[in-house]
Amino acid sequence: MPKDNLSLQLYTVRAQLVEDFEGTLARIAQIGYTKVEAFRTAEFADRLAEALPEYGLTVPTAHFALLRGDRAAAFATARRLGVTTVVVPMTRPEQWQSTDGIRTLAHELNSAAAEAADHGLTVGYHNHHFELEATVGGVHGLEVLADHLADGVALEVDTYWAAVGGADVPALLTRLGDRVRVLHVKDGDATLNNKAQVAVGDGVIPVRDILTAAPSALRVVELDDFEGDILAPVEKSFAYLRELEPLA
Repeated sequence: MPKDNLSLQLYTVRAQLVEDFEGTLARIAQIGYTKVEAFRTAEFADRLAEALPEYGLTVPTAHFALLRGDRAAAFATARRLGVTTVVVPMTRPEQWQSTDGIRTLAHELNSAAAEAADHGLTVGYHNHHFELEATVGGVHGLEVLADHLADGVALEVDTYWAAVGGADVPALLTRLGDRVRVLHVKDGDATLNNKAQVAVGDGVIPVRDILTAAPSALRVVELDDFEGDILAPVEKSFAYLRELEPLA
């Protein structure tokens, strides 16, 4: 695996960032991560812009609320930080209950992507469980969305939540193909209990098959929650993925 194909979603260490912002980034870099994914990006932009270069970290992907608020400001923040893919992190579950609702969402994402392209940026969408739980004609809602997206819109597939939503995740990734540019790689017991999440490789998620199904996608380690010191599974996940996919 290329050295630049592994990242950490900073939401994982949100509590640690509040306690010691720079120390937490230093620890992430010490573990071996060279990339991170930002959340609440506008709020943290100034601190990230100052601290990331100091610890040799880059932020190729970041979450932004693009479907509401000031897109121009979001795009300016992304460019400032060196982000290349701006990801919509969540939508309302009720939007996924009909083809019309999904088409409307696709139109909104396509519109945001057209604006983002003028700034040299790609727009992506990150799923939770409900986009897979919802089906239209027996097809997962996320796949219906993909069918209505413009070619340039990417998917950041949260592989854990896709499994919770009932998807055969490797098969899903194969069907979605090159649309999938980023994976959230996480593990646990495949339930809605965030505190049951564990280091990658320690749960029931078929991580090896998932990575094989999306070989070129950026791997972003994430835990939504954890019982104990969260930096322990962050480090263990890094070691597991490096062993599974050694540096090219």
